[in-house]
Amino acid sequence: MMDLLTDPAVWASFLTLTVLEIVLGVDNVIFISIAAARLPEAQRRRARVLGLTGALVLRIALLLSISWIIGLSAPILQIRGFDVSWRDILLIAGGLFLIYKASTEIFEEVEGGVESAEATVVQAAFLSVIFQIMVLDLVFSLDSVITAVGIADHLEVMIAAVVLAILVMMVAAAPIAHFVEAHPSTKMLALAFLVMVGMALVADGFHVHVERGFIYAAMVFAGAVEGLNLWRAARRRRLASPSA
Repeated sequence: MMDLLTDPAVWASFLTLTVLEIVLGVDNVIFISIAAARLPEAQRRRARVLGLTGALVLRIALLLSISWIIGLSAPILQIRGFDVSWRDILLIAGGLFLIYKASTEIFEEVEGGVESAEATVVQAAFLSVIFQIMVLDLVFSLDSVITAVGIADHLEVMIAAVVLAILVMMVAAAPIAHFVEAHPSTKMLALAFLVMVGMALVADGFHVHVERGFIYAAMVFAGAVEGLNLWRAARRRRLASPSA
């Protein structure tokens, strides 16, 4: 154990893996923030913490069964020359679920009235939100666990990086949720991101790989434009307030 703590290569892989886990978890944090927003205010923080705790346990369990994870990529059937694995099925199912969930949220935002939205929040089941968070994290975890195996050689390093990344996500989830709720246009943008991520997951399931760098670059660009819009709106409010 002391050898790991004094090995610069181990620390480099730990830091690299932690950053990658946090980056790969951005879309997960956005989904958690939006899913928890369906609950009453008093239950949202608890839902986020329980959901991410369950996700942490799930990711560690996946790391402890690396051989099983690698086995998920093995073909289980062939359809007209197209090899289908359990990983493909999970990615397609998770991507379709994410597209459906984000699309229904967008429809609710566009078509639903204030009374309808409030009723939906009250009716949202606490355990259902936790389940949704864990199911989506299972899909997101497949790529992150495979990435972890490719970067780090020691299981202890992988688990430590995942734990730190989840802790960062727990801290970031609340402010992100509050910001998204306070700015409706940002929430719509976040939902659009989730649709895009869902489409990328489905494409991966059909062996059409979409570079995550392109997705994250689009997210950063759109987020920067939205930030400029919010800045402009705030500046206009400040300029208009003295004459009001």
